[in-house]
Amino acid sequence: MKKLILAEKPSVAKNIADATDAVRKNGYFEGQDYIITWAFGHLLQLYDAKDYDPEMKSWKMEKFPYIPGEFRYKLKSDGKHKDKPDAGVVRQMNIIKELAMRSDVESIISATDDDREGQIIADEILNYLKTGKPVERILLNEWTAAEVQRGLGCLKPNEEMQPLQDAGFGRQIADWLIGINLTSVATLKCRSGKNSRLLNIGRVLMPTLKIIYDRDKEIRDFKVTKYYKLKGIFETDAKKKFEGIYYVDKNEKFDSPEELRRLQQWIQGHPAEITDKKVTKKKEYAPYLFNLSSLQGFITSKYKGWTSDRVLKTAQDLYEKKLITYPRTASVVLDESLIGKAKKVLEIHQQSSPYKDQMKFHTSKRIFDSKKVESHSAIIPTYMVPKSLTDSERIVYEAVRTRFLAQFMPVAVAEDTVLQLEMRGVTPPAAAFASSGAAERMTVNLATAAAQNENRDADKPPLSAEEMLQKGHFVAKGKIQLEPGWKLLEGIDAKEVLLPEVNKGDMVSLVKAEVNEVERKPPKPHTEKTLLRVMETCGRKYEEKDDQEMMMAILSGFSIGTPATRAETIKKLKDAGYIQAKGKSLSCTELGTKLVETFPVRELFDLEYTGRLEKTLSDIERKKHTKKEFLDFVTEFVKTSVEEIKKDQTFGNAANAAPLHTGPVGKCPECGADVIETEKAFGCSRWREGCKFAIWKNDSLITSLGKKVSYEMVKILLEHGKVGFRGCVSKKGNKFSAYFFYEKDEKTGRYRWRLEFID
Repeated sequence: MKKLILAEKPSVAKNIADATDAVRKNGYFEGQDYIITWAFGHLLQLYDAKDYDPEMKSWKMEKFPYIPGEFRYKLKSDGKHKDKPDAGVVRQMNIIKELAMRSDVESIISATDDDREGQIIADEILNYLKTGKPVERILLNEWTAAEVQRGLGCLKPNEEMQPLQDAGFGRQIADWLIGINLTSVATLKCRSGKNSRLLNIGRVLMPTLKIIYDRDKEIRDFKVTKYYKLKGIFETDAKKKFEGIYYVDKNEKFDSPEELRRLQQWIQGHPAEITDKKVTKKKEYAPYLFNLSSLQGFITSKYKGWTSDRVLKTAQDLYEKKLITYPRTASVVLDESLIGKAKKVLEIHQQSSPYKDQMKFHTSKRIFDSKKVESHSAIIPTYMVPKSLTDSERIVYEAVRTRFLAQFMPVAVAEDTVLQLEMRGVTPPAAAFASSGAAERMTVNLATAAAQNENRDADKPPLSAEEMLQKGHFVAKGKIQLEPGWKLLEGIDAKEVLLPEVNKGDMVSLVKAEVNEVERKPPKPHTEKTLLRVMETCGRKYEEKDDQEMMMAILSGFSIGTPATRAETIKKLKDAGYIQAKGKSLSCTELGTKLVETFPVRELFDLEYTGRLEKTLSDIERKKHTKKEFLDFVTEFVKTSVEEIKKDQTFGNAANAAPLHTGPVGKCPECGADVIETEKAFGCSRWREGCKFAIWKNDSLITSLGKKVSYEMVKILLEHGKVGFRGCVSKKGNKFSAYFFYEKDEKTGRYRWRLEFID
C-alpha cells in the first residue's frame, strides 16, 4: 500500500520525489512507498455571488448586503474567461482525484506550506473530492532531502490542524464578505456611467492606504521652520582641532539666533576648559535574522527597481529550490530545536567566507529563543550550496546567508567619548546688563515665548545670552570602532569621529564660533520598507530598546495583514490606482486621497480595528476564539457598513453629495473673520492671508468616535465654544457622552480637541 502526498507546487513535489526516489509520471511522481502530486496554489475559489443567485450577475443596490447561507467552492476560473474553469486546474484536479481514489492508496499526506494559507490549499481540495481516506499532515520549514525524510517519519493527523484550518477559512470568507459587499456598494454609489471604475474595498487594503494618506498629509501640512545651533572649533596646544556644539541643559536647538549671535561674539577667541570626559565602550550586536518583512525592507531600500512583491517571489523560488528556509515568517530568531541544524549550516557556509576564522558557533538568545517563535523560525540558508543563481536570486540569497553568518561573528565594539567644555575668561560687555536693554529684550521674549526654544516651557521666556553663558557648555563627541566584528561581513564602514588626546582639566582655545541655521524638514514619504514596518507593528512605534516588546506584539498577531499578504496588498493598492510610486517613495493618488476622505466606513481605516481583526484570526489558531464567533462579527459589520454607505450623502458622485452651505458658519476664533465651508473643511476665509484655523471634515478623532464634522456641529461650536455629543464609541467599544472644545495649544500654535465627559 502507498500514501499519496499532495504538495503545493510542482517544484516542491519534485523535492519530495528526489528525497523518496520517486520517478516522474504524467502529472505526478511515483515510488515504492509514495505517490507525489501537486496543486498550483489554490485550485479552488469561493463561489461568486452570481453562482449562488443568477440575479446577482447585475449589481443593484437593493440586493446588498448579500450573505450566502452556506459558502461553497468551485474550480478556479480561467483568467480570460471568468465563467469557465481553468483548463490546467481541471486537468490537475482530475489527476489528484484519480490518484486519491486508487485502491492501493491507503491515506493522503498534506504537504502544503506550514501556515494558514497552505493549510487550506490542501483542505479545499480534499473537502471538494470527499475521498473518505485518512489525511495526515507533514510540517516542514525546508524541503531538503534530510528534512523530508524526517518529516515523513513524524506525521500528524490532519484533524490536529483544525484551528489553523478554521483561521484560514475564516480569513477567506471574511475577506469575501467585506470585499464583495463593500466593493459592489461603493462602486454603485460612485457610478457615473457604463464604464464606472471598480472601487476595490478590502479589510487590509483600506488601513494600508490610510497609512500612506496620513504621511502625505503630514508632509502637506508641515510648516517649514528653522532653528539655530552654535558650533565651536577648538584647538589644542598640539594644534589638533575638533568641533563642539553648544548646549543649555540637554538642548542644542534654539529658535531665535539673536541671543546666540551675542554669545558668539563674546566667546570668540577665549579659552575653554575640559570639565568632564566620559569614555564608554559600546557593544554593537549584529541585526536580528531576517523575517519576511525585514528582508523585504532591506532589499527594497538597498537595491533599485525592487518591490516587496519581487522579494517575496524570489525568496519563494529559493525556498522551493531548497536553498533557504520558509520565507513567510514573522520571527527573527530560531527555535531552540534548530541548534544542531544551524551549527551544521554554519560549518558548511563559513568555509567560503574570508572571515571564517572569526566565526564561532554559540547559542545566544538573540539567535535561539523558542519563546519568540510562532509557527516558523527566522529565514536562514539551508546546508545546500547553490550551484547557479539568477541575479535576483543571488541578491536575496546573499542577504539571507550574510545575515545568518553575521550572528556568529564577534560583536562589534565602539568607543564613545564625550567631552564637556566650559568657557573661561568671558566677560560680557557692561552694556549688556543695562536695565533698559534687558527689559526690552524680556518684553520681546515674552511676546514670542511660544515660538521660541522648543525644549523650554511656553510660559517662560527664552534664555538671554547672559543666561546661556552662565548655564551652557560645549559638547564634543567622538567615536572609534575598536572591533569591527560582524560589520566586516556586511560591509558596513564605521563612521568614526576622532578626538585629540585630551584630559579633564586641559585648556583648549576656541578659534572659531559660528551660528548655523538649520531648516526643520518634513517627514519623508513612505517607502515599501517603512510601510511594511508600520503594517507589521500595526502603527506602533518601537525603539531599538523595545525589541522584545516589538517582537512579542508581532508574534501575537496584532498587525495589518500577514507576512504572506503584505507585499500583495501594496501591489493591489498600486493596481487599483490608489497609490503611486516615484522612485522608492509611495504616495496617494487623487483617487486614493478622495477615497480616504469620503468613504463612510471609517473602521476600515482604523489600524487598531484592523489589527484586532487580524489578532482574532491568530487567536483562532490558538483556540482562543472560534471561526463562528469571528464570522458572526464580520457579518454584522458588513450589514451595518452596507447600510452606512447607502445612507451617506457625501460619498459618491458630486450629484449625490450634500450641497455646501454658501453663508458663513461662524466667526474665526483666531482672527475674527468668517468661517466658511469647503469640500474638505470648515476654515477661515482669510486662509490666503495666512490664517490656518480649520476643522477638517475627516477629522480623525471625531470620525474615530463614530461622529461627523457637520455644518450644524461647527456652528454650535463656534457660537458657544463647545458642542455636546452623545453616543460616542471609544476604541474599546464603550459608549460615552462628552462636550467637545476646540482649543489652541499655546506651545505649538495649533488647535486640538479637549473633552469633558458628561455623566
